Amino acid sequence: MSTKAFKQEKIEAMKENFAKAKVAVVTEYRGLTVEEITKLRRALQKENSDYMVTKNTLAKVASKGTQFEVLEDALKGPVAIAFGFHDEVTPAKVVTKFIKEAKKGEIIAAALDGKLLDAKETAVLANLPSKEELYAKMLGSINSPATGIVGAVNAVMSGLVRAMDQVAKQKAS
Repeated sequence: MSTKAFKQEKIEAMKENFAKAKVAVVTEYRGLTVEEITKLRRALQKENSDYMVTKNTLAKVASKGTQFEVLEDALKGPVAIAFGFHDEVTPAKVVTKFIKEAKKGEIIAAALDGKLLDAKETAVLANLPSKEELYAKMLGSINSPATGIVGAVNAVMSGLVRAMDQVAKQKAS
């Protein structure tokens, strides 16, 4: 395959990722081994995300006309991009956790809803609860009053049963 065709194929793959993604996190991968990058990619793929090492010029071309065009200034040096297709928080969480464990690499920036987030803002994004966690909290909040009502009714009923049992014991003796 010629170099031009290879580059065009990479650009098309990135365009597809940019079109599907809800968030893109730019990381510097300097110091990471191929095995470590593969491990990070697999961890992201389990979370319906992807990780792509790319040339900056190809990423800039692929992001043109998308909400991720704001990443252009962050694409300097050896970078890779984590794409989040399912939710906005998970890729940042996975990458942050990986960087802490590996003690290599760093987050440069992220793009979310057409806005550029610096490394500190991306760290804040990584600390937000995921959609699943938020759903669980919401359901817990909704379920809590119903559980309280059921508990109160059960307490009244069991109190009534105990009182009737005591009366029956008194009459029997």
